[in-house]
Amino acid sequence: MFEAILLGMGAGLISSFLTGPVFFAMIKTSIEKGFKAGFSLAIGVIISDVLLIGLVLYGSQFLVYQESFDKYVGIVGGLFLFAVGIYYLYSKVSINYEDNTLIKVSKRGYLLKGFLMCILTPSTLMFWIIVSGIISAKLNSLDEKLFCFFIAMATQLTIDGLKSYYSSKLRYRIKEDALKKLNKIAGVIIIAFAFWLMYKTYHQFY
Repeated sequence: MFEAILLGMGAGLISSFLTGPVFFAMIKTSIEKGFKAGFSLAIGVIISDVLLIGLVLYGSQFLVYQESFDKYVGIVGGLFLFAVGIYYLYSKVSINYEDNTLIKVSKRGYLLKGFLMCILTPSTLMFWIIVSGIISAKLNSLDEKLFCFFIAMATQLTIDGLKSYYSSKLRYRIKEDALKKLNKIAGVIIIAFAFWLMYKTYHQFY
């Protein structure tokens, strides 16, 4: 069960930084429209992730597990994460600092926006397929897998909530240069995880 907690926290942490445009849309929305709008967008992302995880778990029941799956998941997953990390290193950030935080926002509208942005991003489904493969290789029972995904979602929602809260509270102190640096840090972390995943796969199968 301890391994399920660690895997879940790791997956939730990476997922909270991995969703590409959604990650910075959440920060931008919190700065421009306030905490409620940013957190509503975060909840929409979580709902999308839960749906994708359900599809991945349901679809995996129709696959006959083979040890070679772990090899392909490790290699393809590592390359995929490496590409995402490179994207983060070179992507640009722009923010509107006009004070719109007092304007009434449609929480359902931002929830729907977060849901659609996440579920229509192919990298999100790819990420959860990779995570599901890793979890299936490490955990045996369905209860452990479900608990692991629950921890992942709780971790992701907590981090996204903190991002939205502090982005709205510190809106004038958060500069584009700081977000560019955060972009690069996230890219380096994701690339490091990609190399770790490919390294572990190489030593396991070769």
